Amino acid sequence: MLTKKGWAAAAAGMMIVLVCQMFLGFIHERNEIESFIYIVLSIILIGGLLYLAVNGYRLLVKYQGVQGEEKRLSALIDSMPDFMCVKDGEGRWLKVNQFGLELYELTRVDYYGKTDSQLGEYTPFFKDALLYCIDSDEAAWENQCLTRTEESFYLRSGEFKTFDVIKVPLYHEDGTRRILITLGRDISQQKRTEAMLLKKEKLSVVGELSAGIAHEIRNPLTSLKGFIQLLNETENVTKEYLTIMSREIDRINQIVSELLVLAKPQSRIHSEFKFNEALDYVVNIMKHEALLLGIAITIKADEKDAVIFGDKNQVVQVLINIIKNALDAMGQKGGEVTVKVEHVEQKLKISIKDQGEGIPPERLKHLGEPFFTLKEKGMGLGLTISNKIIQEHKGCIDIKSELGIGTEVIIQLPLSQ
Repeated sequence: MLTKKGWAAAAAGMMIVLVCQMFLGFIHERNEIESFIYIVLSIILIGGLLYLAVNGYRLLVKYQGVQGEEKRLSALIDSMPDFMCVKDGEGRWLKVNQFGLELYELTRVDYYGKTDSQLGEYTPFFKDALLYCIDSDEAAWENQCLTRTEESFYLRSGEFKTFDVIKVPLYHEDGTRRILITLGRDISQQKRTEAMLLKKEKLSVVGELSAGIAHEIRNPLTSLKGFIQLLNETENVTKEYLTIMSREIDRINQIVSELLVLAKPQSRIHSEFKFNEALDYVVNIMKHEALLLGIAITIKADEKDAVIFGDKNQVVQVLINIIKNALDAMGQKGGEVTVKVEHVEQKLKISIKDQGEGIPPERLKHLGEPFFTLKEKGMGLGLTISNKIIQEHKGCIDIKSELGIGTEVIIQLPLSQ
């Protein structure tokens, strides 16, 4: 078998032989001058033919090499397990891999030069999905940069597919649209796994919540049951028993109220209010309890007229929860709770610092989790609720603590514009 180079050499040789035969026949019948001229012309002709043969061979090899590279690239694209499509600036399909053709059931359709809406006529089941591509393509062109979205649709089999889609628009030098490259990875299984884990996590939380509720409500119910039995055996009902029973019922009511705050959205009235008014209200409520414990509540406010936009009652609830925790942490040993208010950029920073024993690092990281508490009483929902309220006000809570020195709770809330 001759190679490509061999065939080219053979063709060139045949041309030379033909020219030589013509040359010998011609000079046999001509005089010396005519023969000389013909020899020169023949040499030029043979040289030209050789030049054409060699360069033609080079172009052939180069063209076949480009064709080979194109075929290899096309095969690589078709072997991709992801969707890949190239469209021109007018939305016409230029290239799509085998995965994409099979996905949209277009394997028997000549897609080249057709738009999404035109291809939708060939595959009616996926018409809506293809029409959606027109809008998402336009969004990518308008963004003028890489765009990443999730696109979902049903297959004919009934399977629900979700794709992580990346669109890359490319432009000509004059800014006009050139081509749009779309890549899509099937993340359906990942989405199903995430949904399953989320459901499992929810069930776990429900189980934990149920256990916490049962434990916390059982305690006051046990007390109530005992006192009722005692009252049945007592002729004269004492006021002390009734007071204890009333307090236990209040405990149950508080537990249920806290759970409702976490379980469902609460109606809120958002308006502008001065933060120092809310703080003064809380201090007036808490100062009696603080005095009984020998604790002073000191306010250091650089910002007297800071205005917050939100639910004043909820912010008051957060301040009560945190100052109450500070008083509980210090107990009967006395000391000082310092509340510092300052303006930091466009936020109001509120620092509430106690002089308690501090919190060990291994426990500090769990603060704010439902049912985690450092106190003998309570469900550990106070800080969880406070976190939720502050987040809904677009703020944040940070807790710092040092053993033997105390704990500092830092709240940051955006100031009203």
